[in-house]
Amino acid sequence: MTRLDAAALRERMQNDLPDALVEPAPLKVKAAHGAKTTGFVTDDTLIAPEHLIAAALYLRDTLGYAYLSDIAVVDYIADDLFELGYRFYHVEGGPALVLKIRVPRDTPEVPALTPVWPGANFHEREAFDLYGIIFTDHPFLRRIYLWDEFEGFPMRKDFPKQGDKYIGEDE
Repeated sequence: MTRLDAAALRERMQNDLPDALVEPAPLKVKAAHGAKTTGFVTDDTLIAPEHLIAAALYLRDTLGYAYLSDIAVVDYIADDLFELGYRFYHVEGGPALVLKIRVPRDTPEVPALTPVWPGANFHEREAFDLYGIIFTDHPFLRRIYLWDEFEGFPMRKDFPKQGDKYIGEDE
């Protein structure tokens, strides 16, 4: 089994899917205890959102990384973007490979992997429910944890942290 790290994956993708790769820009991240802001740059493979499906299928069909473990979302409010991390594992074991994409907070649209990778279904619905990320072409994109009438997306950093207009309402 070929064990790849992030650098080796970027090299292979540069040869096989050169249009998919994006050069990561530094992000504004607060240092420990809010000391100062640092220019964090990811070591993972950053993909253009429009090439996500091709990149994920490349990992699965060419490299054998057939298990999509999770989709993690990070809200970089200072940079006005969301970063989605897709963690893939090889069926024979070994470390994970991560594909990341970045989308603007005001129009967070990402192509859905669910039509070609059914295991992405609940992960995408969770990101939609908690962050408001729209997965285009998802066959059943609706809330998975919260009720349909709930307003907002509670994992966004700008979501109000105090009070709950739903508790104690007499409507």
